Amino acid sequence: MNRAVLLLANGLVFEGKSFGASGCITGEAVFTTGMNGYIETLTDPSYFGQIVTQTFPLIGNYGVIPADLESSKIHVRGYIVRSWCEEPSNFRCEKKINDWLKNQNITGLYDIDTRALTKVLREAGVMNGMIIAGDSEEAKKNFAALENESEKAKLLEEIKAYRIVNSVESVTCDAVKIEKDAQTVFAESALYKAVPVRADGTKENDPVAAMKNGKGKKVLLWDFGAKANIRRELLKRGLEVTTIKADTTAEEILRISPDGIMLSNGPGDPGDNVGIISEIRKLLDKNIPIFGICLGHQLLALAKGASTFKLKYGHRGANQPVKHLSTGRVYISSQNHGYAVDNNSIPKGGILSFVNTSDGSCEGITYTDTPAFSVQFHPEANSGPLDTSFLFDEFVNLINDHSYFKNFKATTERVDAISYFASTIKNTKENRF
Repeated sequence: MNRAVLLLANGLVFEGKSFGASGCITGEAVFTTGMNGYIETLTDPSYFGQIVTQTFPLIGNYGVIPADLESSKIHVRGYIVRSWCEEPSNFRCEKKINDWLKNQNITGLYDIDTRALTKVLREAGVMNGMIIAGDSEEAKKNFAALENESEKAKLLEEIKAYRIVNSVESVTCDAVKIEKDAQTVFAESALYKAVPVRADGTKENDPVAAMKNGKGKKVLLWDFGAKANIRRELLKRGLEVTTIKADTTAEEILRISPDGIMLSNGPGDPGDNVGIISEIRKLLDKNIPIFGICLGHQLLALAKGASTFKLKYGHRGANQPVKHLSTGRVYISSQNHGYAVDNNSIPKGGILSFVNTSDGSCEGITYTDTPAFSVQFHPEANSGPLDTSFLFDEFVNLINDHSYFKNFKATTERVDAISYFASTIKNTKENRF
């Protein structure tokens, strides 16, 4: 039996077929718009606790490529696609997506209208859902419940009660299991032209030149669910990278005496990480350069006194436009988050540096009162555009010159832009985004 359904918390049912593992799983239903990068999506720890829907209609056409994993295992709760490719074609392919999902005990659903599901999530907002698949006793019971209004109501209450908890603690340092040494990273990067990209868009093909400014500098990668490519991008700049767990204290970090700290991406509500935020706050007056990405960006902002809120349906995909307010240039970025920093809460000393051109939400903050900056999107961008990977070079510059952003000032153009986007975000928040 390969019948499978998705039951959303609002009572809607999408009926399709099962692939991957059978079972009944509950999670937060979200969608991502990437046309490729499904391997990276499935292994991105930021998707912990979520049922992910791919809007692109065909998934699995290049199979599974272990070298492209962002962590050692799949972290999504469930996976939904329009159709999956049974005969992948790629010289690097080692297995089929269906077999991979089965081996990792991940329940999948296909042969539904994923565009219709995406429209529901865009209009109503992200909500919990349950995938029921297979012929286990639990699945049979839940399938039967769909035919009985009172039993279905009980099932919906169970679905609505689901909450993602202990997310960061569950995924920290998982990518460590697939870490590679700097020499291997450089060799693989050169082979596939995934070399550092400069601010002007050109590539640095000479590893010696790429490593020159970061050589001898020690960086701690504070892992809240880090994608493996963050470490690779740091290594490509010549930095010595040591990964530390999410529960590491400020005291322990100071004993290591790092030249810089990288705050990684990760899953869940940033406000849940009270302990981590407190430890980050203790480091802000120690003059240690800090670079935050995604969840790391939000945690740094919270430590500085800003506030965050949940977006209606989040930003997930490799085609999210962000505007760099100091230059007016728009970059296409890779993103995966459901929360954002409130533009109007950015504290004194923090300057809005990037905004999302679709809804005006905060995509970056540069701090002038402490050597720190952060972005909401993913400059390491696996899979996605490499346009903003120059931000890793900015981190190296900040490590070498702690006053690098000291005179970072808003231009007239940026002030106007901030005013416009602050108005935009206020209106969209009032309309629940």
